[in-house]
Amino acid sequence: MVAILATVFAALAALLHVYIFVMESVQWSQPRIWKRFGLRDQTAADITKPMAYNQGFYNLFLAIGTAIGLVLFLAGGEDSALRAAGLALVLFSLGSMVAAALVLLTTGAKYVRAAAIQGTLPLIGFVLFLFA
Repeated sequence: MVAILATVFAALAALLHVYIFVMESVQWSQPRIWKRFGLRDQTAADITKPMAYNQGFYNLFLAIGTAIGLVLFLAGGEDSALRAAGLALVLFSLGSMVAAALVLLTTGAKYVRAAAIQGTLPLIGFVLFLFA
């Protein structure tokens, strides 16, 4: 039962990070997106677009790592190397998501909400996977 919950939270964290990738790397120039990230105008969005593009791919890579880890974890038998490799990859990817959220917290109080959104699902998944 714990493994099922852990898998659900990890999958949701991965999906959230894919969504963040889309916003940062694909939709950044759209006013509804750059306003969500606190930018004031299109000029600021254009200046920060290369940084956002790069940052979005970091989020995508963490999501991909989580997804591959989940596939390996679920494909492996109870004590198999495949399951252990999957668990290690999931924990690394989710831990990296949580670490990124903690780093975001260090940039100022206005990022508390964003850090909570970015870090809550992976934190729950991480803790649950420790008991799976």
